[in-house]
Amino acid sequence: MPRQIKRVKPLIYVFYEGESEQQYIDYLKNQFSDVAVIKRCAKRASTNLFEDTKSRFEKDKKYRDTAEATDEIWFFFDAELKDSSDEVWADRLKIINYLRRLRKKPNIRVRLLMTSGCIEYWFMLHFKDCAPPTQTEADKNNLVKDVKKFISIYKKGDKDSIWQIAPNYPTAVKYAKKRLQNISEIPCIEDTDERNQWLCKYCVTFSTVFEALDFLESLSSVA
Repeated sequence: MPRQIKRVKPLIYVFYEGESEQQYIDYLKNQFSDVAVIKRCAKRASTNLFEDTKSRFEKDKKYRDTAEATDEIWFFFDAELKDSSDEVWADRLKIINYLRRLRKKPNIRVRLLMTSGCIEYWFMLHFKDCAPPTQTEADKNNLVKDVKKFISIYKKGDKDSIWQIAPNYPTAVKYAKKRLQNISEIPCIEDTDERNQWLCKYCVTFSTVFEALDFLESLSSVA
């Protein structure tokens, strides 16, 4: 009988903005623990998500010493008009490239788990194919109300309600992919710097969180 080769689980660090993202990450960590080691930062970024993450890898021994063993770094955040300038993207891209180079061969994969406006749009995709406006405070409040139509106890950062939403992720993956494919102006569908800059700049209704789920599912299929 050929010897079984034990697969090494990829090490993924996740950095995030809010408590709702934290709860969703914890669900993924639990759901995919057999195929990946998902580690989120102990607390959300205090001011600037990208600068904060760079600082952790520069100054925190825990992150610095594991950089060579890190396979992926995920940023889980909202894409908002206030951050849509070319200057903001240029600063972010410098940090993304810095993080990629922390491991030489191959480089660390950096994924941007972005949702336009607020995470509630990503949550809505777990139940419904939709593309409502997401940028104003009124838009965001409406999305919270819409999520409550499906999960009445929902509130931001609440584990019980978010862990009720999360198991429907296959539906969200399907609808999020469809949404990207329906954006005619987008430079490409694939995860590239060019595409991500365009999404951040124009803040159309979208979510790329599905790409992390696709990756985790691909690990499950070969485990």
